Amino acid sequence: MTGTQRRRQLIEIGRALFAERGYDATSIEEIALRAQVSKPVVYEHFGGKEGLYAVVVDREMSMLLDMITSSLTNNRSRVRLEQVALALLTYIEQRTDGFRILVRDQPVSSTDGRYSSLLNEAVSQVAHLLAGDFDRRGFDTSLAGLYAQALVGMVATTATWWLDVRSPSKEVVAAHLVNLCWNGLSHLEADPQLSSEWPGVPESRPANSPGGQDSSGNHA
Repeated sequence: MTGTQRRRQLIEIGRALFAERGYDATSIEEIALRAQVSKPVVYEHFGGKEGLYAVVVDREMSMLLDMITSSLTNNRSRVRLEQVALALLTYIEQRTDGFRILVRDQPVSSTDGRYSSLLNEAVSQVAHLLAGDFDRRGFDTSLAGLYAQALVGMVATTATWWLDVRSPSKEVVAAHLVNLCWNGLSHLEADPQLSSEWPGVPESRPANSPGGQDSSGNHA
């Protein structure tokens, strides 16, 4: 193999082992054994296990962020939501090992490359788009970040759940996510308030509320 081919091989082997066993349970010895090389070859390319891990995570982060970023451009608002959800689910479907690595705990010494930092980047981009929408609708643009956190968090949490269940299909999951997001977003109130109709005393709650009483006086 050329040096480039060997490096690519080690990255793929490392990615599979990190996904299967996690960072701590993966050893340089096993990586070298699977690649049929000596340990010094791995050290020569990456300086050690942490260096290889950093490369693997960086590649996965870049790939996923590129998919998310491309889905946020040149589309109408609803299509953007659909494409973001599909981009994340497609990444999970095509690069399951990579996603498992991103959602695992990172080495203690790692300061970047975390899944949370990728989500923060996605939140930043979504917040920018929402701020434009809010401004056009006369809403408080300072709240765009809050809504972006909620939207990205919902998609990311659902995607993590789908990682293992894989049912229904990614298209169905994306459609239902957008159904919830869009039908809520399309009826936003400019200044939403919490309901003030429920006093602190549970017995005084409306009859049709959770924990309230029906017309016969019985608890619901």
